[in-house]
Amino acid sequence: MQTELEALNLQVLKKITPSPEEYSKVKVLSLKLEQKILEACQQQNVSANVRVEGSIAKDTWLKGDPDIDVFIRLPNCIPRKNLGAVGLKIARSVAVEAVEVMERFAEHPYLEMVIDGFRVDIVPCYDAKPGEWQSATDRTPYHTDYIRQHLTLKMRGEVRLLKQFMQSIGVYGAEIKVGGFSGYLCELLILTYDSFVKTVEAFAGYNKRVVIDLEQHFLGKEEEVSEVFSEPLVIVDPVDRARNVASAVQVDKLYSFIGAARAFIENPREDFFFTPEQSAFAVEALKRKLDNYGSTVLFLVTNSISGSSGMDVVPDVLWGQLYRSKRSLHKFLESYDYKVLRDAVWSNEKSLCIFIFELEQQIIAATKKHYGPPLERSSECTNFLSKYIENSQVIAGPYIEGDKWAVEILRKNTNAVVLLKEKLSVSSDGGKSVGISELIAKAFKTDLSVLANSEILNNTYWENGDFRGFLTNFLVGKPFWLIKKKK
Repeated sequence: MQTELEALNLQVLKKITPSPEEYSKVKVLSLKLEQKILEACQQQNVSANVRVEGSIAKDTWLKGDPDIDVFIRLPNCIPRKNLGAVGLKIARSVAVEAVEVMERFAEHPYLEMVIDGFRVDIVPCYDAKPGEWQSATDRTPYHTDYIRQHLTLKMRGEVRLLKQFMQSIGVYGAEIKVGGFSGYLCELLILTYDSFVKTVEAFAGYNKRVVIDLEQHFLGKEEEVSEVFSEPLVIVDPVDRARNVASAVQVDKLYSFIGAARAFIENPREDFFFTPEQSAFAVEALKRKLDNYGSTVLFLVTNSISGSSGMDVVPDVLWGQLYRSKRSLHKFLESYDYKVLRDAVWSNEKSLCIFIFELEQQIIAATKKHYGPPLERSSECTNFLSKYIENSQVIAGPYIEGDKWAVEILRKNTNAVVLLKEKLSVSSDGGKSVGISELIAKAFKTDLSVLANSEILNNTYWENGDFRGFLTNFLVGKPFWLIKKKK
C-alpha cells in the first residue's frame, strides 16, 4: 500500500518531469547542435568529438530547465593556452542562430547562448584519458558515462526530486554565487543512498563528517582521506580519486540542507519542493520594519561594476570578488569594535551591487577599555606605560586591574557610516588596503552610497524587484520551511 510520503513524491515528480513534447524539442535541438558543431570543426580542420553532456545526456534534468551542454573534445596537441580560443571560434559559428550570446569563463572561456528558447553552453575540453586531465572540464564526459552506466530509470526520478528539493531551499548549484550541490553530486548521492527519501534521512541524521567513496579508491586506506580532503562532506569522484565532488559546497549550504532535511522528515509536504512566493515589503511597511528593527542595517550601494573592457563581468568572477569583499568589510568593521550580527550581498550581475551589514549599533561609545600585558612581563609593561602614560587620547589610566595594566581611551571612530565613507570614498583607494577586491574597490571609488536603515527607500529599492525580495527575505531571516509540525 502506498504511503503518504510515497504519494507526495509521486505527485511532485509528475510536476517536475519533462513532458514528451519537451523531450522531443530538446532531442531535436541537441542533435542539430552536435551536427553543426561537427561541421564547424571539419571546416576548420579540427579533429574533435562532439557530444551533449550533463543532465540532458543523463536524463536527470528538471521540467522547464533543460540546460543543453555541448562539449567539444579537442585533441591534446592543442596548447592549453589556446583551448578556449579554439573552442570559442568553433562555438561562434553556431551562435548565428542564437537570440542571446554571452562569453563566459570557468577555467577557460566558453560560449553561452539562447537558441529556440533553450539555454545552450558550448564548452571546449580535451579528449583526455582518465588521470591525464589538462582542464577541469575534461572529466565531464567520464561523469556522464559513469552516471548513465549506474543510474537506473527509477533513480533518475529520485535525482529529480533531490534536485528540486535543493533548488527550492536554495542549496542547488555549484557556481560561486550559490556554493551548493552540483547536479553530478546529487546523482552520486542517489547512487549512494538509492532514493531521495533515504538521502534526506541520511543527512537529517548528520552528526559527523561524511565520506562517500563509491569506487572504493581508498579501500583499506581510509586514514588517507583526511590527509587528502579537509571538507566536512567528502564525495570521492568515481573517475578521479584526487577530487572531492563536494568541495564547492559551502558549510552554510551543507547545514541548510541538513536543517531542511530534518524539517522535511518531521513534516513532509509539497511546499518543500516549490519555494513559496515571498511578498516584498511595501515601502511604508519596510520603513516601519527598519525603524523598529532594534539594530542598524547598513547598505553599501554601487552602480559602477564593469569589467576592464566595459563589458559585463563574468558572474563567477564577480561573485568571487563580492564575497571576498564582504568578508573583508566584516573584519574591518569588527576591527573598529562594531558588532556585525549578519551580512549579505546582492547584485543584478550587471552594474548594481549592494552589501548589507546588520550592526548591533551604528554609533558606539566614545571610550573603550584597552588592556595591556600582565605585570609579570616586565619589559612589555614598560613599553605599554611609555605609550599610554602621557597619551592625550587616554581618559583614565594606566591603572592595574587584576594582573594587568589597563587604560580607558578615546576611539578614533564612533559612527560606522562615517568610517565606511572615509575608508571607501573616492579620495581613498576604495578599500583595497583593507582587503576589498580590485573590481569592487574600483566601483567604490567611482560611485558609492552608504545608507542606514530606511535611507535605502529611494530608487534603489523601488526600481529593483529582485532586490526587494532579497531584502525582505534578509530582514525576515527565517527560512520558509521552518514551521511547526502539524498536530
